[in-house]
Amino acid sequence: MSTPPTGQPDFVRDTAVTPEGDGVYSATCSPAWGIPAGGPNGGYLAALVLRAMLAEVADPARHARSLTLHYLRAPKNSGVRIHVSVERSGRTLSTVSARLEQDGVPCVIAIGAFGGTFPSPAEFASPPPDVRPVSELRQTEDDPSYPPIARRFEFWGAIGKRPFSGADKADTGGWLLLREPAPVDAPLLALMVDAWLPAVFPVLTMPAFAPTIDLTIHFRSPDAAAVQAPGDPLLARYSSTTSRDGYFEEDAFVWAADGTLLAQSRQLALLRPLAIPGA
Repeated sequence: MSTPPTGQPDFVRDTAVTPEGDGVYSATCSPAWGIPAGGPNGGYLAALVLRAMLAEVADPARHARSLTLHYLRAPKNSGVRIHVSVERSGRTLSTVSARLEQDGVPCVIAIGAFGGTFPSPAEFASPPPDVRPVSELRQTEDDPSYPPIARRFEFWGAIGKRPFSGADKADTGGWLLLREPAPVDAPLLALMVDAWLPAVFPVLTMPAFAPTIDLTIHFRSPDAAAVQAPGDPLLARYSSTTSRDGYFEEDAFVWAADGTLLAQSRQLALLRPLAIPGA
């Protein structure tokens, strides 16, 4: 296994991939991005897979536009291999599949679309929520009891009620920023759409398991993301409308400070009491 490059932000270092040839990339799952139930965060795994896919496309003009991942099992904090195939590369769009494996066992299966920027007959977007700026909010204090991934971010809650407060809406979010800032690129946005506590947690009154089953991310403005200063917080909102039969959906949106939508996602996740082991 190759040693990840040094002298880089921890997120860049911990999502580095090394080409082995024939579309295979090696990487290491870092424990720094773990979740309370154990294992790596789903957004972190998405970033790892996306790094390999972007390397295989090898065309800076073809930005990540869509990425869908299905999570089969959580890999351990050790080496993984990502097998990438360019299924089709047309004049305007490349379709790429990937499979993250550990010890030959599949953990994540993904498919993505990569394309350039083109003139459009319509340009529109819904505005972000009207929230207080970072300067008027209290930063969430670091706590050794937080899961590893939470300790990699600075948070300023601005949307919804506190976790496990019995709120009447599954709606949460605010401003967030990596403690060790990294460039705002597609892998970082893939992490951010899954970086907050699950949207359903405010309506609960006690902790629960909420592992992701599938996650689809749309990257909406690569050019705007590229000019964001790494040290500027981004605004994110996470919400859900339905929890039933032990499953809930979550929609996430990430905006730049000027209101530009950078990424949006939807995931389906399990919701299990702590007394029942997660799937």
